[in-house]
Amino acid sequence: MGVTSPLKGQSHARSLTRKLLPYVLYAILPIAVFRFYFHPFPFPLSTSDQLPHPNRIILTTSSSSSSSSSSSSSSFSREEEIANETPCNYTYGRWVHDKMGPLYNGTSCGTIKEGQNCITHGRPDLGYLYWRWQPSQCNLPRFDPNTFFDLLSNKHIAFVGDSMARNQLESLLCMLATASYPNLVYKNGEDNKFRRWHFASHNITVSVYWSPFLVKGVEKSKTGPDHNKLYVDVVDERWGSDLEHIDMVVLSIGHWFLHPAVYYEGGSVLGCHYCPGLNHTEIGFYDVMRKAIKTALKAIIERKSTDGNGIDVFLTSFSPSHFEGEWDKAGACPKTKPYEEGEKMVEGMDADMRSIAIEEMEAAKVNAKQFKGLRLETLDVTKLSLMRPDGHPGPYMYPFPFANGVQEHVQNDCVHWCLPGPIDTWNQIVLEVIRRWSVVSKREE
Repeated sequence: MGVTSPLKGQSHARSLTRKLLPYVLYAILPIAVFRFYFHPFPFPLSTSDQLPHPNRIILTTSSSSSSSSSSSSSSFSREEEIANETPCNYTYGRWVHDKMGPLYNGTSCGTIKEGQNCITHGRPDLGYLYWRWQPSQCNLPRFDPNTFFDLLSNKHIAFVGDSMARNQLESLLCMLATASYPNLVYKNGEDNKFRRWHFASHNITVSVYWSPFLVKGVEKSKTGPDHNKLYVDVVDERWGSDLEHIDMVVLSIGHWFLHPAVYYEGGSVLGCHYCPGLNHTEIGFYDVMRKAIKTALKAIIERKSTDGNGIDVFLTSFSPSHFEGEWDKAGACPKTKPYEEGEKMVEGMDADMRSIAIEEMEAAKVNAKQFKGLRLETLDVTKLSLMRPDGHPGPYMYPFPFANGVQEHVQNDCVHWCLPGPIDTWNQIVLEVIRRWSVVSKREE
């Protein structure tokens, strides 16, 4: 009986392995593809997404949406989704094309400030209307006015701050008006800086309070000093005195702190910003803005914690401008598309002002924990706004600026936002925050 050589046996085994290996690979490959498709590995965020402060708005939203045969079952399934989802950060993301476009236009909404009504002012490129913010780890649902009405029935919502607060307010009014008409029930002040609307269908009141510093201030004027006066430790009672009647407040400041000003604290001069000839110490505006936010949040927490009614508080972070050149020397914002991911970073003054808002809100959250019914959140819109240089009125802050040909100098608005426009996204996020809060509250009952 012959004996098989070990080398010959090994050769036979290798030959068999080579024959079987392709079949094994063919069997494993579809399994691997199936596993990756339905259970993808979590990828780290791009380094271009990183912002200079670790605290960001961490909320939850749906990663998918489905149609339902009835609004009640749709609402129930949505609540289940929110309750079981993983956290999502709206700060990170990119702008993607959206064929649906906005909920409203410049002719269908009657509450748009004239200078932001870009469509009726003849802006020819309308591509800026067809983008939506896509967070990195979830979807941001389209704004649903009926959901907003359901969640905030019988409530008073107040927008407090500068012209960016008014810009955001008018965006919300336009989106809500697609489902129910707002009645203007009060107006006062130059340029209607104090106004109030009522949605009779759900007994919702929406107000705007002009308060560009949140604290007590005396604005510069043509007949008075050429600088503002700020009392950083005294809240502006033009809105503070109404807090007992307010259920939700959205605060928004920033750009007015760049203006020349003298600051007061405890009845004495604290310092100033750009005040040559006044013999005051130049202290800039960052610490003053921090003090103003701190004073405003402290007043809200103290007053609402004693009246027993609670309040929801949003602080909108700094919204960058996009002037190419000096704003008062024919600076313009001619771009017609959003920046691509990594093309523009949050840095410099934009980053510093954003960080101040986030840090002060985080500190206020700690103080508010001891009281029931106080919910606070930063509406972090700095990055998503920075990436939209195409969304400003530009020269179309005036009607048909080139009707008589191209002029040598045309004033541009590269600070505020066209309506409809990117600022609508701010209110989309607000609605998702409120919806999340509502679901959490129901689970805790």
